Amino acid sequence: MSNPWLKKNPFMSLWLRTAHRMVGSVRGQATAQAKRQVQAAAVAATTESLRLWSGAAAGPAATKKRRR
Repeated sequence: MSNPWLKKNPFMSLWLRTAHRMVGSVRGQATAQAKRQVQAAAVAATTESLRLWSGAAAGPAATKKRRR
């Protein structure tokens, strides 16, 4: 006599397939969002370092007043 607990259940297979698709979709969206945030942080860091080393952070030089 075969064990009924070891038989394939088509409803369980459908449920698991759907669950795996949903988890994969969420994982893909989370990965894409993380990549976007890393890229934005890298761009911000590069911009700030360029501003620091180019002297733009210090502001424009003061102009001298002319005498008349």
